[in-house]
Amino acid sequence: MNAATPLPSTALSRDGEATLAAQLAARYAERIEQQLLAPGARLPSVRECARRHTVSPSTVVAAYDQLAAQGLVEARPQRGFFVRGPQSLRRPAQRPPAATGSAPRIRPTDAAAMIRGMFHGVGTPGPGMGTLPPDWLDLPLLNGAMRRAMADDDSALRYGEPAGDLRFRTAFVQRLADIGIAATPAQLLTTMGATQALDVVSRTLTQPGDAVLVDEPGWPIEFARLARLGLRVLPVPRGAQGPDLEVMRALAQAHRPRLYITVSVLHNPTGAMLSLAAAHQVLKLAEAFDFTIVEDDTYAYMAPVHAPRLSALDNLQRSVYLTGFSKILTPNWRVGCIAAAPALTERLIDTRLLGMLSTPTAPERALAVTLEQGSLRRHAERVTARLEAARMRTQRLAQEAGFHFAAPPQGLFGWVDTQVDTERLTEAMLDRGWLLAPGTLFHATPRPTTLMRVNFATAQNAALWQTLGEVRRSL
Repeated sequence: MNAATPLPSTALSRDGEATLAAQLAARYAERIEQQLLAPGARLPSVRECARRHTVSPSTVVAAYDQLAAQGLVEARPQRGFFVRGPQSLRRPAQRPPAATGSAPRIRPTDAAAMIRGMFHGVGTPGPGMGTLPPDWLDLPLLNGAMRRAMADDDSALRYGEPAGDLRFRTAFVQRLADIGIAATPAQLLTTMGATQALDVVSRTLTQPGDAVLVDEPGWPIEFARLARLGLRVLPVPRGAQGPDLEVMRALAQAHRPRLYITVSVLHNPTGAMLSLAAAHQVLKLAEAFDFTIVEDDTYAYMAPVHAPRLSALDNLQRSVYLTGFSKILTPNWRVGCIAAAPALTERLIDTRLLGMLSTPTAPERALAVTLEQGSLRRHAERVTARLEAARMRTQRLAQEAGFHFAAPPQGLFGWVDTQVDTERLTEAMLDRGWLLAPGTLFHATPRPTTLMRVNFATAQNAALWQTLGEVRRSL
């Protein structure tokens, strides 16, 4: 099927019992009730919606009127139809039947919707997704490592050690040494992935109301998580060399933040790498204003080992290092690791134990096997070589379609300037079967932007860029 045409699962059925207007209303109602269309979001204009779904304008008007009657949207004179806020949303007594065989389409309007999209997708991942395609993963490596881990003894079936599997922590010490971080197994703590590692650190070192510095653009899930903890999120503009140091200094002086959470190497979403000069200045600011640097090295295995890490320069004095393995091995092996100063490690262990008695020993032991045998390193080398080829192909296709990158393409992600509002672009592309990651997601306070994130591994499709060019010209 040509990717430029709507997928069958998104098309309205002209043979079903429900009218076209009822089907269209049901589709938008589902998105609104699942919070995949955010309160305040503007629905497509009547003309645009009619063109997109190949129906008459009167059908669209009838569908929007049904949504208004259900209390899901409101009409604003001369402006259009908008999703109503949470205080005014009400669940309809009866929902119009959806088209037979239709499936919900995920519109990434916020962090929660982005996660929903991760778990909803089937087949080829969307160009905006954050993981490697399944066929890039090494299933024999994973199966072999797990068999070895389970064959030694039955300890993997019992509660693990408070700090995590000792065999894994011992093996991981050498990996840390390779990137310049000196630590002992006693300074390491395992978690259920890097996301939980961030949660454990922030719960240990902050209280509700504290200020936290973050990179902007940055990871939307982290923005949402910090806000849920009652923390004040202070965005620091992130450039090619690192954070805007003048903004960071001014915010630190005014708000006395407890943490600065950053991705030094292969920053998400821009792919930028922290320079040594910027790293030195960040460490000086941390000392001057007494905040802790939380360094998220999630993409470590896709980056050069010599790339500057703040934790290596600081020797874990004012820094906490954390990483995970889902990006390089498989998303479902939820193993993360924190490295910190000895005294802080004990506090982190207490926090994690209160939230989760133990981490699963089996995948930690299996990871130890891959580290000891060098199979993880060899797999990472294969992935990075393949990713380099994908990056070159994606960059060529994007440029041929008239798009350009706002930051030098590096690592897994590219930061693309589309020259149109990427929220509108995302909605239009969704109806053609493509899931994008609009730039507004990556701002602590969402705002319109022409930028979007693409995954080089899943965006090397000529049909994608052809469709993007066609849709952009129509907006």
